[in-house]
Amino acid sequence: MQNDKRIKFINPETMPPTFGYTHAVEVRNARTIYVSGQVALNRDGQVVGTGDLAAQTKQVFENIQFALEASGVNFEHVVKLTFFVTDISKMHIVREIRDQYVNTETPPASSAVEVSKLIRDELLIEIEAIAVADL
Repeated sequence: MQNDKRIKFINPETMPPTFGYTHAVEVRNARTIYVSGQVALNRDGQVVGTGDLAAQTKQVFENIQFALEASGVNFEHVVKLTFFVTDISKMHIVREIRDQYVNTETPPASSAVEVSKLIRDELLIEIEAIAVADL
């Protein structure tokens, strides 16, 4: 997807440098896949990695991957990620896991927000994704 002319990753020189994300992603004439916020629940609905942000983040990315695959796409098609974390000071842990899944040369546009709580007390992170693919 990175050579796809329908997708343009934009980091203007007039904006601050980026670290693991792209300022803007332009998409033309494509099918859009919206992946709801995913949390660290396995297929049986059990929390994975209680108290362990790295384990939870890995499970979240696996869940996103399953959703993408069900739509016939993969992480190469992801153009936007939104992170909701209960401790923003630990984003370096999230980035390490993220970089195992996304193309780090043309990373998706991203937002990270610290939240006081997620849907269950044991959960430390939730991630939404937007992907694009052929029509």
